[in-house]
Amino acid sequence: MNPAQSSSVNWPYPTLFAHRGGGVLAPENTLAAMKVGHAHGFAAVEFDVKLSGDSVAILMHDSTLERTTSGRGPVAAKTIAELEQLDAGSWFGDAFRAEPIPHFSAVARYLHGLGLMANVEIKPCPGRDADTGRIVAELCLELWADRLVKPLITSFSVDALLAARHAAPGLPMGLLVKVPGAEHLPVLDALNAVSIHCHQQHITADLVRLFHGHEYRVLAYTVNEAERVSDLLAMGVDGMFTDRLELMARQFPGYLADANKPMSDPMADDIDWLSVVPPMP
Repeated sequence: MNPAQSSSVNWPYPTLFAHRGGGVLAPENTLAAMKVGHAHGFAAVEFDVKLSGDSVAILMHDSTLERTTSGRGPVAAKTIAELEQLDAGSWFGDAFRAEPIPHFSAVARYLHGLGLMANVEIKPCPGRDADTGRIVAELCLELWADRLVKPLITSFSVDALLAARHAAPGLPMGLLVKVPGAEHLPVLDALNAVSIHCHQQHITADLVRLFHGHEYRVLAYTVNEAERVSDLLAMGVDGMFTDRLELMARQFPGYLADANKPMSDPMADDIDWLSVVPPMP
C-alpha cells in the first residue's frame, strides 16, 4: 500500500457531502451555499474550483458564466476584477441577490470557521488542466496547512490530478468517472489516489468489492433518493454527494458527520454463508 492509500484506512470524511455547498437550497458554489450546508448539519461540502483569466482560483462549475451569474462569456476570458462585479445569486432567487463569486481562499477560511471538511473538485477551463491542478493543489497546501483533515481533491481530468499530485504529493486525491471499471485501477495507482467517485447509477456491489480489494474508497454522485442511499450503504459505498439536504438530514442524520469509518466489505453483512456446510478435508 502506498503512502496516500494508507490514509484511506483512517478515512476522515463523513458518508454524506452537501453537493456544491447547499444542494437545491442555495445558489451553488457560493458562501451562502456553504452556510446552508452547515445549517443542515453536514460536516462536509463539495464544490468546484477553476481559474479566472488571470489565474485566481474561484468557485464555479461551468466554463461559461450565463447559467449561474449575471455575466456572459467564458470564465477564462474574465479577470478576477471583472468576475468580482458579477451577481452569482439572483438566478437562484431574490433572497440571494448580489451574492458574489467567491475566491477559493475566502471559502477555505469560511469553512475553517464553521469546522467543515471539503471535497475540492478541480474543474479546469478548456486547455487549462495542468495549471488549474497545480494552482489548486498549492492553495490547498497553504490554506489547510494548520488543519488536521486536508481537503479531498478530485477531478475528471487526469492531467489536472497529475499536476496536483506533483505539486502536493501528500494530499488525498480521488478520480471522478462516470462508469467505473477495472480499467481505472492503473489510473488510480498512477495518481496515488485514495478514492474513485462514480455516477451512482453505475455502482454495483461487485464494483465496490473490486475497488475495496485494491484499498480504494468508492463514492457516488449525485444521490437524491433515500432508497438509493440505502442501497448504496448496503453495498458498502464510502461516501455520497447529495442535492437533497433536507431529505438526507431527516432520513440519514447519522451519516452527516460519521468520520473515520473503516473500509467496509459488502459481504460482511451477508450471513448466508453460515448455512453452508464446509467440504470435508
